[in-house]
Parts: sequence; structure tokens; C-alpha cells
Amino acid sequence: MTSSAEDHRALKAGRVRSGRPAVRARRLPRRLPLRALTPVGVALCTLTLISCMSAPAHPGAVRRSDGQPADAGQSSATGHPASAASASGPSASSPAAASPDALPTLTPAQMAGQRVIYSYTGLEPPAALLNWIRHGQVGGVIFFGGNISSRAQIASVISELNQANASPLNPMRGFPLLLMTDQEGGLVRRLPGQPLLSEKQIGGSAGPAAAAKAAGTGAGKNLAGVGMNVNLAPVLDVFRKAGDFDDQFGRSYSTNPRVVSSLGADFITAQQAAGVAATAKHFPGLGTATKSQNTDEAPVTLNVTLHALRTIDEFPYQAAIAAGVKLVMVSWAKYSALAPKTPAGLSSAIVNGELRQRLGFKGVTITDALEAGALRSFGTTRRRATLAAKAGMDLILCSVQRPSQGQQARIALANGLTAGTLSPSVFNAALARVVALRSSLGS
Repeated sequence: MTSSAEDHRALKAGRVRSGRPAVRARRLPRRLPLRALTPVGVALCTLTLISCMSAPAHPGAVRRSDGQPADAGQSSATGHPASAASASGPSASSPAAASPDALPTLTPAQMAGQRVIYSYTGLEPPAALLNWIRHGQVGGVIFFGGNISSRAQIASVISELNQANASPLNPMRGFPLLLMTDQEGGLVRRLPGQPLLSEKQIGGSAGPAAAAKAAGTGAGKNLAGVGMNVNLAPVLDVFRKAGDFDDQFGRSYSTNPRVVSSLGADFITAQQAAGVAATAKHFPGLGTATKSQNTDEAPVTLNVTLHALRTIDEFPYQAAIAAGVKLVMVSWAKYSALAPKTPAGLSSAIVNGELRQRLGFKGVTITDALEAGALRSFGTTRRRATLAAKAGMDLILCSVQRPSQGQQARIALANGLTAGTLSPSVFNAALARVVALRSSLGS
């Protein structure tokens, strides 16, 4: 759920964990000459897959969808976008194709770092994190309420991160960092301001379509105004009963998958038109989770039939993909009908089978919080990161608010790449999708 333990306590107490938006995004300097990725002798012909990164365009497909919290990040001040494609529709979420020479030479540690989202505690980014950014070992940063005290403060932080990303020591300085937060609306907001309405309030309003579009526009402008470029929203869960996991905090549009589908697509389209990437979550859906089934705290198994999963829970993702959603977050719940012993984000059958093959998603996959209690039996940060990468997750979200967690994930991915325990071609395809996303968010 991309929420820390502090976030969950705040939700239970009915508090809004938010800071204030910061103001601007630095302009990106010119991109340096680009060369092929060469570390560990791996040919990056797979980078041509970048052209397939975006979701297939299906104009006219308007279904309703439910969403969960999102994270918004901003482009760093260092990259010129590879594509000037706008984010205002299905085709808009498609970054321009890149050839195998579209990246500078990277070490395994730098390749791995591009796939890790870091977090930290307090109002100032720690020196270690800034140093890793300067050396090209960071793909992005997620912000929580405790990182934000005012618009000016977070604007200053974002400027500092962008300056670090622009370092001549960073071979990836031509690409903006992914700077993100959860700005769902209602109780789940890191920044004050839009969107004020929760998904439940939008779904129950007199004009839900207009309200969903307004929420998407509001979220996008709010986050972009402080220099963020990714929002971990909307939640596309189709809740089942009043007061259940999603409904207790107003985080689902409806019990009707068509309503969730349509409203989620409206939110996504409007937000991405404002220049902030949307994240549909939590695939394949947490709508059947009871009030006490929280993957942040403990393992959760959802005994949903395959028919229900595909006709109800996964249904909103069809419209989200058609709308060009740039990211999909995969849940940590286990689904007895698909992979009974494995959390969804560690299951290739779910990530590659259901999401990519069955639904045709070609964008970036991102894990839920890697420290979640649902993964307590899956070992260390290094092991979890490796298992997630093997399952098909592109970005590893390290949100425990300690930069060392991201460092451990980075080390695991680099070791796996060097040792060959992670497929070089699969690794590079994931890297290509992440870089395409970053390119599309430049300004």
C-alpha cells in the first residue's frame, strides 16, 4: 500500500499524513551523447523493447475503475526527455522508441540502482542518498508526510535532489529522477490540497465522471507544482462490503467494477495530461480484503475465484491500460486461484501472465512496500528484491524510510546481474521500460 507503519496508524486515527507542496521543477539540461550499455558483456539489443513500453492505445474504451494510493515524483533537473509525447491519452503515455545506443555506459551497480526507489526520514535527504544519486545509483525517491513541512521546504529538497542528479559523475544525468508520493485524495494525501475528495466520495457524488477528472487534474497540478512526477494513484480495487479494507478509508470508487473502471480511467487521463504519471493499484485487486487484511502488517490470502478475479477485480485495469496508465503496482496478497503460495508481486504467473500477457500491459511495474509484513517469510531485503525482479517487477519500492534499504536492494540486483542469477535480457528489458518512463517525464 506504499504506506509506512506510521501511515497506517495515522489512517486508523483518521489523520491525514501530509506535507505541503513544493514549487517547481528545474529545467533539464541537454542530454549528453549516448552510448550503448555494456556492463557484464550484455548486449542491450533488448532496449528496442522501449518502443513497446507504453500501454496499447484503445481509444474509446471507457470503463470504470477503482484506485488506491499513489505516489507522485517529479522529473529531476538533469534530463532532456527522449520524447515530448504528452500524457493526455492512450498514445500520450507512450514514450518515444529508443535504439540500443540510447543509454550511457553503466556499471552493474548503476544499472541496478535505476530500478530502485529510495526513501528517507525527516525533512532533509541524507548525504548518503545524495551521493548515490550523484553516482547514478538511484532511480527515484518516494516522499511521505514526514518529509514535507511546507511548499518551500519540499521545493528546496527537490531542487537539491535534481542538482545531485545533474552531477557530471552521474551517467544518467540526462534522465529525470522518479519523484513520487501517495496523493489519492481524501485521507490519503501527503501534500495539502487537491484532490480533496476520496474515491468513495467521488463515486457517490452527483457527477462522478466530472469529479474523477477534477481529482486527476488537481492531483497532477498539485504534485507537478512541487516538482514531483509520479503519483501512486489511483486505487482500482473494487470493494465488496461496507467497512472492508478499502471502504473503511474511502479508497474505492464503487462495488461496481464498471464504475471503478470508468472513474479510474478518467482520473488517470486527467492526471497524466497534467504531466504526472499515474499508478494503478493494487493488481490484481484488494477489493475482497476484509477490514483486518492488511498486507502492510501481515500475510494475506484472498480466496477469490478465477472468474471473479478476471471479471471484477482485474476488470478496471483494462480501461486503465487503454487510457495509457504508465505504472501498475502489484499487491503483496496471495491469490488462491492464481498463485496460492506466492504474493502477487513475487509471482511471474501474475505479473507476466495476468498483467502483461492477458491484459497486455507494457508499462512499468512497481512493487508495493518491500518491507511489508506480508513478506515476512521471504527473507531479507536482498532476497525480496531478487525474487521481485525475477517475477517481473521493474521498480523495487523501498519505503521503510531508511536509504540503506534501497542500498541493499540495489546490491542484490547488481549481484544477481553479475552472477547471472538474474537474466540479463529480462533485466535490460525492465531497465528499458524504466528509462522510457523517465524520458517521458522530462520537461
